[in-house]
Amino acid sequence: MTDQIKPIEQLMRRAKVIPVLVIDDLAQAKPLARALVSSGCPVLEVTLRTDCALQAIAEMKQVDGAIVGAGTVTNPDEMAATIDAGAEFIVSPGLTDRLGQAAIAADIPFLPGVATAGDIMHGLDLGLAHFKFFPAEASGGIPALKALTGPFGQCLFCPTGGIDESSAAQWLALDNVLCVGGSWVVPPL
Repeated sequence: MTDQIKPIEQLMRRAKVIPVLVIDDLAQAKPLARALVSSGCPVLEVTLRTDCALQAIAEMKQVDGAIVGAGTVTNPDEMAATIDAGAEFIVSPGLTDRLGQAAIAADIPFLPGVATAGDIMHGLDLGLAHFKFFPAEASGGIPALKALTGPFGQCLFCPTGGIDESSAAQWLALDNVLCVGGSWVVPPL
């Protein structure tokens, strides 16, 4: 890892909890972004799980202080569409060569999902060292991530999946965890 902090790490350090948002009602996008930013949650992940997700990203980007990214990005075409909508970072549930190479070529902060040592090694081969540990609880939880820290101490993580308000602090207490993804923060809208 270089001495310079990468843009994805800067984003991860901006918020201990990154709300993972499922927006089905576009009219809720801007008010939700305003409310989250004003409550100290400036980094917002809008998942591509709804028909209006791209529009929601564009709407939320208009809110002062909002840093809006796209989640559930699974291929380069989706990534390009989210960038066109204004996404400032990309989060994926997994990592493929095509998606990883496209994100690197686009020079956009990228947080790919990993669950195993092989996944992390794949990311390292692509020059990545910041990952979404997903699905965190189903992949063995805190003991699994602690075990992965031994061989991969240079990596930093944002665990997501199965984490809730009561367990977030335990995850955040780990040295290699900069933030957690929080789907509990806002119910689907």
